[in-house]
Amino acid sequence: MPEFNWRSPESYKTLQDAEITDIAWECLRRNADFRRDFEAMIASSPDGEVTPEFRRRWSICFRP
Repeated sequence: MPEFNWRSPESYKTLQDAEITDIAWECLRRNADFRRDFEAMIASSPDGEVTPEFRRRWSICFRP
C-alpha cells in the first residue's frame, strides 16, 4: 500500500464528489477516542450492536 501523503491533492481525489456525511465519517474514523470507544462498545455488547449511549455520545446514526 502506498504511503498516504496528506499534502498531495491526489490523496484526496476520492473526496472531490463526496457528500458532507462522507467527509464527516472520514474525520470521525480517524479520531483515536472514537475508535477506542467503538471497540470497547462492540466488545461489551452481547449482540455486537451499536448502543444508543454510543450514538448519543458521538451524535451519530448508522444507516441500515
